[in-house]
Amino acid sequence: LELSLSRVDYLQVGVTAQKTMRLLPSSGKRATQKVVVGDQDGVVTCFGIKKGEAVPVFKTLPGQKIERLELGGALNTPQEKIFVATGSEVRGFTKRGKQFLSFETNLTESIKAMYVWYISGADLFLCASYIYNHYCDCKDQHYYLSGDKINDVLCLPVEKVNCITPVLACQDRVLRVLQGSDLLSEVQVPGPPTVLALNNGNGGDSGEEVVYGTLDGKLGLIQIAGAEAVPKWEVENEKKRGGVLCIDSFDILGDGVKELLIGRDDGMMEIYNFESADDPVLRYDYALSESIASIQGGCVGKDGYDEILASTYSGWLTGLTTEPVHKEGGSGEELKLSQEMQSKISSLRNELEHLQIKVLQEREKHQQSSQSSTAVSSVPTFSVNDKFTLNKDDASYSLILEVQTSIDNVLLQSDVPVDLLDVDKNSAVVSFSSCDSEPNSNFLLVTYRCQANTMRLELKVRSIEGQYGTLQAYVTPRIQPKTCQVRQYQIKPLSLHQRTHSIDHDRPMNTLMLKGQFSLSEIHSWVVFCLPEVPEKTPAGDSITFYFQNTFLGTQLESTYRKGEGCFKSDNISTISILKDVLSKEATKRKINLSISYDINEESVRHTLKLIHPKLEYQQLLAKKVHLIDALRELQVHEGNVDFLLPKYRSILEEADELLEEYKKQPAHLERLYGMITDLFIDKFKFKGTNVKTKVPLLLEILDGCDQDGLIAFFEA
Repeated sequence: LELSLSRVDYLQVGVTAQKTMRLLPSSGKRATQKVVVGDQDGVVTCFGIKKGEAVPVFKTLPGQKIERLELGGALNTPQEKIFVATGSEVRGFTKRGKQFLSFETNLTESIKAMYVWYISGADLFLCASYIYNHYCDCKDQHYYLSGDKINDVLCLPVEKVNCITPVLACQDRVLRVLQGSDLLSEVQVPGPPTVLALNNGNGGDSGEEVVYGTLDGKLGLIQIAGAEAVPKWEVENEKKRGGVLCIDSFDILGDGVKELLIGRDDGMMEIYNFESADDPVLRYDYALSESIASIQGGCVGKDGYDEILASTYSGWLTGLTTEPVHKEGGSGEELKLSQEMQSKISSLRNELEHLQIKVLQEREKHQQSSQSSTAVSSVPTFSVNDKFTLNKDDASYSLILEVQTSIDNVLLQSDVPVDLLDVDKNSAVVSFSSCDSEPNSNFLLVTYRCQANTMRLELKVRSIEGQYGTLQAYVTPRIQPKTCQVRQYQIKPLSLHQRTHSIDHDRPMNTLMLKGQFSLSEIHSWVVFCLPEVPEKTPAGDSITFYFQNTFLGTQLESTYRKGEGCFKSDNISTISILKDVLSKEATKRKINLSISYDINEESVRHTLKLIHPKLEYQQLLAKKVHLIDALRELQVHEGNVDFLLPKYRSILEEADELLEEYKKQPAHLERLYGMITDLFIDKFKFKGTNVKTKVPLLLEILDGCDQDGLIAFFEA
């Protein structure tokens, strides 16, 4: 079955958050459905489509921003009651817009995730950042404090599994399955889960199947049977697309099997189907220019034609419909279509003219008022959706900036050295400014001038471990008067480390021990300062253990700490050295006396060098090949024929474009590896109390020779 879908833009509301748009159940089979959407102005809009035009059903007054919107209803009746989470309150509306519920929860933070289920009464599963609460008919039933931020929540269908089983998607790459107020089991997933959905919309035949999507774009299905969890399938993000924001199940192909609909934060809409009944296969994708906050399958535009409806970050409701745009048939039908089209085009033209006149009038009014002596200037507010995440694949940070209107320019400033990497999707014009790093500690000043209608900008930077500070982005959209918002991102001392579930305990490890008069929350705040992906809130318990992996080198770190003592183990001496310097500095700031001891394993240096060497060899070879390209191309132009060249030189010419592309994507990669080996050399002898900085030029000479045994011998001399 070939899938042919046409795009339709229906309506724009305010900026929307994740999972805030749903389709109300239809009255008949394949009859059009009403759309209900909540935006960040606090407005709930419900509308239907008649003759291609959006017809409002109801619209509420503005208020606090809407974080989630869910549908509910008693078992075996249409799910048409609308529940919205706004601040710490849940409101309920009927499908006609009459408010029947206003429930102020006892949560101190805003609700970030919500799930609604009718069992004996209305069951609300609500989550703030770290807290889960279950309410039945507005009475508090259960409570759970999570070890890391909760991104989403759902409950397995009670009529199938016969007990209330909530599932929390937590930032530390874990799905937590609860029973009452207790943790039943933890399921490890390959990335931080951002969204959960019941498989097939009902949890599958057993009701135990949950589909998850992750921040780094992976998908997976897990069967949760009580305390047991079985992974069924997993889809890698091979095309390096955005993180998953929304999931739905709907039979868009009409073959009787529901497909999986996915919306990503880079604007990709995807349809997966189950050809082999085992793993999903990507059947169709469509790219929008901004992130997709919600996705739903149903019938919206015309009776009998299914479609996929998405709501985007800036509030556009866009459909991909199976209704053919050009009807095939007699000239009568074509004429009818063209008349319909003509009337639509003329009405759009009239609306456009009307808007242009209105804009001119308002502009004149603004000019006149701004010249009067009593004028008060107001700064227009705009919403920025930003994300700063570490990519495991290339050990770089992705900075994604999304604005509700077109971006004019973005200025990036950093007080620590960072490398800017190339991003394929980025079409902005980049200009670097020279900056003085000495008095102002300014290491980077770069401006991105965006093309018209750019609402989303993706940048990539790579930091250097041991150098920490702040990266700032100044975002200026195309609005008058010109305003700018500043966003700040912390570059941490061990910025290239990523949380992992387990480490290899057989590696040679170096140990750093701290003892002193500090509390658990104090040492936890130091670890938060040093390492990414650590929850800001101190986890419960007397002792805390975290595992990390260095995304650039593959070395590892284990940190275990409690009140009064901390133990850090790593197979990389430089990691231990950075921790020692930063932790003692932080303790000194707070006037805490630390007793520091360390145990250095000589074998770990050889082990780390063996990890670095293949990367070093590869980068040196790449650099040599790139330096030869120009000379070889000149030979090719002069001789016309390159058959006389050795095969290895001919292959360089054949692969020239790919080699240059790869080299351009990884500027300063070789320098970074040289820097890491130099640091390793200095740190090894620093723990012995020897200063070897005068020997560094000798080391660099050996590095240019790229001899692993010679390098190890030099370190051990």
